[in-house]
Amino acid sequence: MTNLRVGVVGLGYFSQFHLDAWRDIPSTTLAGVFDLDSARTQEIAAKYGVSGARSAAELAGQDLDIVDLVAPPPAHKALVEQFAKSGRILICQKPFCTSYEEAKAVCEFAKSRDCTLIIHENFRFQPWHRAIKTALDTGLLGEIYQARFALRPGDGRGPDAYLSRQPAFQSMPRLLIHETGVHFVDLFQYFFGPISSIYADLVRLNPAIKGEDAGILIAHHENGTRAVFDGNRLMDHATDSPRRTMGEMEIEGEKGTLRLSGMGEISFRAFGENEAVNIAVTAPVDEARFGGGCVQALCEHIVEARAGRVPFENTAEDYLSVILATQAAYRSAETGQKQSL
Repeated sequence: MTNLRVGVVGLGYFSQFHLDAWRDIPSTTLAGVFDLDSARTQEIAAKYGVSGARSAAELAGQDLDIVDLVAPPPAHKALVEQFAKSGRILICQKPFCTSYEEAKAVCEFAKSRDCTLIIHENFRFQPWHRAIKTALDTGLLGEIYQARFALRPGDGRGPDAYLSRQPAFQSMPRLLIHETGVHFVDLFQYFFGPISSIYADLVRLNPAIKGEDAGILIAHHENGTRAVFDGNRLMDHATDSPRRTMGEMEIEGEKGTLRLSGMGEISFRAFGENEAVNIAVTAPVDEARFGGGCVQALCEHIVEARAGRVPFENTAEDYLSVILATQAAYRSAETGQKQSL
C-alpha cells in the first residue's frame, strides 16, 4: 500500500508538532513544506529531509493526499481555495477563518471541489479526554448536571508574557476565548452535545497584552447540562507540567463526580462515598509532546477516517457551531447578557 503524501503550509512554533506527527505515522510520508519565510522553509525542509516549495502554488501543484494548513485565520480562505482538489483532505488550524460568514463560505467552496475540510481541534484528542468521553458514554455518571474546567497555565504574567513561545498572543485583541477557550467550547460539545446559549464575563489582568486573559464562560447545553470554562492565564495549578492538561476539570452527575487532575489522572467518586477510584487512560500518552501527543492522535484519526474505518471528527461544517458559540461569548461579554445560539 502506498503511503499517503502530506504537505504542510505554515512553519511557525506549533508546526513542529504537526511535522513530527506526519513523519512518525507509518502510513504517511511528509512530502513537502512551505512558509512565507523562505529561510524558514529551507531550514525545516533540511531538518525533515523533504522538499521545500518556493511558493504555495508550487506545493499545491504537487501530488498530495493531505495538506495541513498550520496558518493563522486571515490566511485560511485563500489557502483553502488554492489547495482544494477533488479527493484531497485539507486540515485547517483553529481558530478557523476570520468570521462565521467567511468560514461558512470556505466550507461551501471546499464541498464544491469535492474536498474534505477538517479543523485541527486537538484537545478532544488528548488521551485523558478520550477516556472521559468513554466513561460518559458508558453512563458512569448517569444524568450529567454540570461541569467545570479551570484553565490555569500560569504563563500570562509580566511584560514578557508569551514572548518565548507564542509572541502573537500579546497583540491579539481577543485572546482567552478566541485562542484558548475555543478548545473547550469544542470539548464541551464533544462531551455534552450542542450548546443552546452562552454567557461570558471577560477581563484583562495583564496590561502588557491587548486581549482578555481571564474570565468565565457558562455554556448551557440542549440536554440541560451546564458547563463552565473558568480561565485565568496568570494562575497555575498542581502539576509538574503546566501544558499537559493546562488545568483541572470536574464533571458532576447523578451517580457521582469525575475529576481530571493536572497530572492527567482521572478519578471517580460515587455519590454517597468518600473514596474515589482511578479511571484508566487507555490511549497512549506521550509526555514529550504537547497534550500527551494529541496532535499525532488527531493526524492518525485522519488517516483512519480516510480509510473508512471511522467517521471524520471535526469537519469544518460541524465546527461552524463552535465559531457561533465563541462569537456569542464576546457579544455576551460586551452586553452583559446571555446569548442564545
